[in-house]
Amino acid sequence: MTHIIRSFLFALIVTSVGIIGSAQTAQQPPVEAPSPSLAKDSRCFELRTYYAAPGKLEELHARFRNHTMKLFKKHGMEVVGFWGPTDKDKGSENTLVYVMAFPSREARNKAWQAFAADPEWQAARKESEKNGRLAEKVDSVILKATDYATVK
Repeated sequence: MTHIIRSFLFALIVTSVGIIGSAQTAQQPPVEAPSPSLAKDSRCFELRTYYAAPGKLEELHARFRNHTMKLFKKHGMEVVGFWGPTDKDKGSENTLVYVMAFPSREARNKAWQAFAADPEWQAARKESEKNGRLAEKVDSVILKATDYATVK
């Protein structure tokens, strides 16, 4: 099911913002293997997929709505958009997907470090998770636009 959700959402995002890319794991430094078709002047995009803990999706939405969006802006983090599956069998009860854009991978890394260290974020996260974690898993994929994409 996760593969189906990811494939559907990736196709949606490629269609919506014209981006493709490669996966990155949080534990290991990325090994870039860029395609010659990736634009040299592309910004760095990040596709993030959150899998909410059972019954916590609306609390996750609330945290983004009431706290995280403001903090993203504070740290210069550009949100391209948020999406959620509409079909139950595709993850509508626990999945949230969003895309962010950064000038470069280095800018992305610095922004996330500043965000994570922000006392306002730490307080919001602590308060929102006083009854348990909101997300069971978060996937992140770093993307670059293709040379033929309309959005770079």
